Amino acid sequence: MPPPPAFAQQQPQQQQPFSPVIDVPGQLPPEQSYIENILRLNRGKVGTFYMTFENNDRWNAKIFKGVVEAAGRDHIILSDPETGKRYLLLMVNFDYATFDEELDYDYPFNGAQQGLSAYPPR
Repeated sequence: MPPPPAFAQQQPQQQQPFSPVIDVPGQLPPEQSYIENILRLNRGKVGTFYMTFENNDRWNAKIFKGVVEAAGRDHIILSDPETGKRYLLLMVNFDYATFDEELDYDYPFNGAQQGLSAYPPR
């Protein structure tokens, strides 16, 4: 009978030295430059959102135009000012968005901006 396989002992991992995040003027800090945050900075603006829905026989792609009301990690809420209809769109279906006006992207960073998400780096 062969001997049981030998398992390597796990060595404790060394912590990486902290490297400070360098702010680039006019851009969000890297760990906070998420689509949801960019959309939150642009609440109230009208955008056209292009979505793709896989395995859908009726419509594979759909375009939504509306005012950005809110955005979360996995969703966008738009309102159509003409009809008053609200759309809850999932980020998993989001392809891209266009806006007819300049987007706010300057991040008023003061440690932690209320209403914006910050996730640990991957």
